[in-house]
Amino acid sequence: MAATAVRYLRSVGAAADAAAPEAAAPPAPYEAHPRPELRAVRQDERPPLAPGEFRRVLGHFATGVTVVTAHDDAGPAGFACQSFSSLSLDPPLIAFMVGRTSTTWPRIARAGSFCVNVLGEEQGELCRGFAVSGADKFAGVAHRPAPVSGAPLLAGVTAWVDCAVHAVHTGGDHLIVVGRVTALGAPTEAGGPLVFHRGRFRRLAGDHPEKEGAAPS
Repeated sequence: MAATAVRYLRSVGAAADAAAPEAAAPPAPYEAHPRPELRAVRQDERPPLAPGEFRRVLGHFATGVTVVTAHDDAGPAGFACQSFSSLSLDPPLIAFMVGRTSTTWPRIARAGSFCVNVLGEEQGELCRGFAVSGADKFAGVAHRPAPVSGAPLLAGVTAWVDCAVHAVHTGGDHLIVVGRVTALGAPTEAGGPLVFHRGRFRRLAGDHPEKEGAAPS
């Protein structure tokens, strides 16, 4: 019985092959999904979320601290930035977020390139200096030009990433800036990182090596 069934299936397949055209037509391309309609969000559609509570809860997520710098026709510029992240390995991309009201971002945009300085655990005061506006942030701050952009590379940082502006996207009251990495480095003698958690600068208590495994994506 099994042999009979096999012969039958083979005969059906051969008949279908004979009836099929010599070259099957390529599948039609997928149609692109229509873009969603954009409109303003009405006040009654906004969730009852207080900005202070949003900031308090999100403050439980610990981050490193950076200073993003650039050099334009007016000289060096920079601001403290907590919202920095790696983005892509191929091509090498990073991202940071900056407020739309920032007076430093337009200068970085005009320069077209920037350097991300990853601060060390002893650089809390340096970060505070770059977090204010209207002052000479580079007064007394040792730095040298980054190798590609020429942006200020601050002395004593644990790592630095030299970038060109790759793309800029809107994100509410902030801008999402994507940078393409052109050079980077981390001194071998660098100490621990400066950590920001729940509104305060903190240090790592010590090294706690984890088991080898996949890094979070």
